[in-house]
Order: sequence, then structure tokens, then C-alpha cells
Amino acid sequence: MSSKIKVGDRAPTFRLPDQGGNVVDLAERIERGPVVLYFYPKDFTTGCTMEAHEFREMYEEFQRRGADVIGVSSDDVDTHRRFADEHELPFTLLSDADDQAREMYGAWSALGTPDRVTYLIDQQGVVRMVFSSQMQPRKHAPEAMRALEEVLAERTVTSAKSS
Repeated sequence: MSSKIKVGDRAPTFRLPDQGGNVVDLAERIERGPVVLYFYPKDFTTGCTMEAHEFREMYEEFQRRGADVIGVSSDDVDTHRRFADEHELPFTLLSDADDQAREMYGAWSALGTPDRVTYLIDQQGVVRMVFSSQMQPRKHAPEAMRALEEVLAERTVTSAKSS
């Protein structure tokens, strides 16, 4: 198992298919603005569905702040499509069938099972927040929003000082 990605690390990038079968390049998404990247164990499970609903409810807020939301699990494209359709998920779900991306981020539990972990990656590709909690799926979206607001406030202060 690879080491876990920490705050301040450069975010590993990858290309994976989304729920529509289109290949998504994480590096391209990061260039456009901050990315909330969340790894979760499995579509249609109780905790993962609760977590997806939280991101769905907060999606417009993330969008207004210029952030993209991307969920990643090892489920296949068809399962992701059904999960996104059934739960009206407006954001990207990526199929990491061979756990390549999960491995890059070290998003595994101590038992070696898929962990529930969320990262906020800024536009420079630096990880600004890591929130890992298997048992609190509803906290991931609010934690990511809090971190995003801190990063945006920091950027505002920096640009005010330079002008």
C-alpha cells in the first residue's frame, strides 16, 4: 500500500472513466479551479448514499465558489450511472476499477479496505484538506466546504495585499 497523501502534498493526477463512459483527466479539472475529490467504498450502500446526498445538497454552493466535486470508487461505469441517476447526483463519479487512483492517494483503512476520505485540492494542485471518517459520511461535504472557504478567504487576503 502506498503512503497516505497529506495536506501540503502535490495531488497525484490520473485519468478515469466517469458515469457516462467519458475519460476525465484530474489535472485538467484542477487547472479550472479547486477540486473536492472524495473516495468512497461502494455505490448504493447506506453510508455512501448518505455521503453522496450531502455532496448533492451542497453541490451548487461548491459550484458558486468555483469548485468541482468528484467521487471515486471501484464500481464500474454502469453502476455509477445507475447510482447517479437514481440519486440525482449532479457531479462526476469516476470508476477506479483497479484501485489505481485509490492506491495513489493511499485511501485505504487500517484493515486494507477502501476508506472514506475527502481531499480539497487547490488550483495549483496542492492538497489543502484531508478528511477521513468511515463512520461520519455526512461530515465530508461540510468539512470540504469549510476548507474551501478558508482557501478562498486566504486567496482574497493575498490578492488584497498585492494590490
